[in-house]
Amino acid sequence: MIAIGGAIGVGLFLGAGGRLAAAGPALVFSYALCGLAAFFVMRALGELVLHRATTGSFVEYAREFIAPWAGFASGWMYWLNWAMTGIAEITAVAIYMHRWFPDLPQWITALVALAFLVVVNLLSVKLFGELEFWFSVIKVTAIVAFLFTGIALVVKGTEIGGSTAGVHNITEFGGFFPAGVGIALMTLQAVIFAYSAVELVGIAAGETKEPHKVMPKAINGVVYRIAVFYVGSVLLLTLLLPWTAYSGLESPFVTVFSQLGIAWVGDVMNAVVLTAALSSCNSGLYSTGRILKSLAQKGEAPAFTGRMSKNHVPYGGVLFTSVVYLAGVILNYLVPKEAFDIAIAVASLGVVATWATIIVCQMRLRASALRGEIERPSYRMPGAPYTNWGTLGFLALVIVLMAFAGTAERVAFWSIPVLVVVLVVGWKVVSRRSAADPEPVAVGER
Repeated sequence: MIAIGGAIGVGLFLGAGGRLAAAGPALVFSYALCGLAAFFVMRALGELVLHRATTGSFVEYAREFIAPWAGFASGWMYWLNWAMTGIAEITAVAIYMHRWFPDLPQWITALVALAFLVVVNLLSVKLFGELEFWFSVIKVTAIVAFLFTGIALVVKGTEIGGSTAGVHNITEFGGFFPAGVGIALMTLQAVIFAYSAVELVGIAAGETKEPHKVMPKAINGVVYRIAVFYVGSVLLLTLLLPWTAYSGLESPFVTVFSQLGIAWVGDVMNAVVLTAALSSCNSGLYSTGRILKSLAQKGEAPAFTGRMSKNHVPYGGVLFTSVVYLAGVILNYLVPKEAFDIAIAVASLGVVATWATIIVCQMRLRASALRGEIERPSYRMPGAPYTNWGTLGFLALVIVLMAFAGTAERVAFWSIPVLVVVLVVGWKVVSRRSAADPEPVAVGER
């Protein structure tokens, strides 16, 4: 439920509206492609988790199977992903609230949402888990209700907002690729972002009883449900209304229900997508707290970020990330219309880096097993190593296409050299410190 809760967020509930308006029904193709990549990433992660469950997840695997620098780089790139995702989520909260409070500045709503989630994460892991579970239940219930309702509306050919639901909404209005194949490919970056957080199930494995029994079922369940929810939902959206009816100014789900002519239904769906944004941001604070704790224990992050409370909450990491989220509040104050797109574009770099790290680690695990150095788990990556190389090639394509997309994507693409320099310099500083103090005191012992 944590993985589903983290993954079903603004990427689908808000981002799909703007992408539908840009690419049309071809967005279904983009979601299917990215869903296949997510499947292989999750299966690779599953094999790694079954090899050794750890709270640090793929950061620890990167250290073990690649090199210490890879753990440092992947940890900070994952933190970047969730830092930017959190900014996107609190921005979405402000956008959703605009439906009810059109005169309320975005930055105020974003600040209130951030304060609430920080308090939840600082209190206890149990409170986080309970809240995230119910957030996820609301989202999953809403998606399932939408799927059944949408199918019924399509089968009956119901009139929605002046048009009739049906297959003709895909075949007409320019066909399946109304803006061309190129534009459809340009949406891959945003769709990759929408699928981010499925890897949360791996991070949660370190705090799970009997992971060898639980994790295979959890991973398979997450992959199949996410595929149905994402691809199925986007397909239904294209059948219910012409793609020209959607925009990035509100959730496409709210658009559909509002045009049914029942005002309160649109408000209910808006409340649902609001909880979705809060849920995903909640997951971000949870995951970055654990990742920063793992980095701090190795001396690769400020010692403060590894501090633990009596309730076993890495409050230092949570507070460190929340300070960056405050930058999102400022972004909403300065450029409210561009804040969302900029945040998800930069966040997608972290997603690609994380997924690529997981794939490479599984390749190294497999190679070690073939040499007889370790025993490979029975739960394995299907089609390896060919599926590994295919997934890595796809992720590389996503990055390259960002250079030719919109302004936000190009800003993210050209920030890559800057991020590389920062990571290289950071690793050199950490390496020198480790050389001077080869046996640093564990954070928990300070």
